[in-house]
Amino acid sequence: MRRILPAVLCLGVALTGCKVKEAMDKASIQQDLQKRGTTDLMKEIANDKYDPPKDGHLTDGQVQMYLKVREHEKAIAQVAKAEAQKHADAAKAAGDKSIGGMIEGFKTMGAAAEMFTADLRAAKDLHYNTAEYQWVKGQILAASMAEFSSKASQAFTAQMDASYKQVKKQYDEAKDEQTKAMYKQMLDGMEQQRAESAKSQEQVDPAIAYNRQVLSKYESALQAFAHEMSKYEDKPGEAQKSVDEFQKNVDKAVQDAKAQKQ
Repeated sequence: MRRILPAVLCLGVALTGCKVKEAMDKASIQQDLQKRGTTDLMKEIANDKYDPPKDGHLTDGQVQMYLKVREHEKAIAQVAKAEAQKHADAAKAAGDKSIGGMIEGFKTMGAAAEMFTADLRAAKDLHYNTAEYQWVKGQILAASMAEFSSKASQAFTAQMDASYKQVKKQYDEAKDEQTKAMYKQMLDGMEQQRAESAKSQEQVDPAIAYNRQVLSKYESALQAFAHEMSKYEDKPGEAQKSVDEFQKNVDKAVQDAKAQKQ
């Protein structure tokens, strides 16, 4: 018991320290948002320029930059979203057609703008070139969406292969020409769909394929998509849960299709 008590006390101090730091960080962000609005931010980043590489390839350093910005962006977006909600509630309480309600409505729009530009503010706070950051983010989101499409295609292809095998079996077992012709038409349609799906996967931009590989060294490429969606969620973790469910459902669909094919 004597050994456990100091450990519990240390843990309590650590947790309290984390909460205090979080509160201080939020207060600092809130103060910055009040002092430096979206218009001020846009003026600050207006002169940032960046010439992206012709091959469209990301570097490890750029991915690391994106991840650092994303972490800070999340904190800023949460504060801005809370402010927007506070002003929206105040506008509703004052009445939309009242002077006070209109003022609070304008404040709501201002806070919403700060939420949508949280990533640019985060990049500027961390002393990054915002023009380069925006290009990097675009490349990463393209890689993330390509990963999303690839996962969906995997499930579609696996299901199509399983269905093809079943229809082929029925075609082989058909006794009359009319039934065979019906199944043959179905098989031809499936083959065309499979060919189109394979062709679309082959046409993936080489830069996107490269960037997916770079990004995979740090996290699943789907995480960028999850993070973008998380900025608009009402409950923390909803977007991540949806992405995890999508991944789980795709894996299950592939496994089920393989089982049917055997």
